[in-house]
Amino acid sequence: MNSLIQFRRKPLAAAFAAAFACALPAAAVLAAAPASAQSRQDDLDRAVAALRGITTMKADFTQTGRNGQTLRGKLTLKNPGRIRFEYSDDVNMLVVSDGSALTLVDYDVQQLERWPITNSPLGALLDPNRDVRRFGKLLPTTNRNVISIEVSDPSRPEYGTMTLVFVRNASAPGGLQLTSWVALDAQNTRTTVRLSNQRFGMAVSNSTFTYRDPRRRTRRPG
Repeated sequence: MNSLIQFRRKPLAAAFAAAFACALPAAAVLAAAPASAQSRQDDLDRAVAALRGITTMKADFTQTGRNGQTLRGKLTLKNPGRIRFEYSDDVNMLVVSDGSALTLVDYDVQQLERWPITNSPLGALLDPNRDVRRFGKLLPTTNRNVISIEVSDPSRPEYGTMTLVFVRNASAPGGLQLTSWVALDAQNTRTTVRLSNQRFGMAVSNSTFTYRDPRRRTRRPG
């Protein structure tokens, strides 16, 4: 397995994909003025409402591994639980969730790998049963327009940790726009995803979250 595939597969497999350098913007450095317990709870509630308010979303993304290599592509999300990371043409790979499992499709080596959504830090974004209020912790930021939430389950460390970063934006669901996340798996593999050109509320067919199985080979005629 060459180094590019190693880079691509391990972070994607363990987090989400399948995690992501930290994605926290410079404005989100952890050195903020103290906030009241009520204001922290309010911000956490707003972030949860923003996540739940996303019915569909499309965006451009960049994915960076701990070695600094970056991949780019298009993201499509449909709640509950469906997501598709379609990489640029030079990366012959796809990551897709059908609502129950996250699948890494590697066409170069003609292989599939699958993980339950709940076993990935990406579950904080995709799993409707993940209690973000219970397992989420608001991280302080120096910019009151930035909200950063770390989600983890202390009783299930194998699920890893996911840090979601939002920026206040009145036109986004719940008034907060998801801009990036960092996934850290149980092996401390960190993967960062940054979003741009976010659009919300468009019609997205469920067929978007299907894929061609690379293990199926076409028989020769006759």
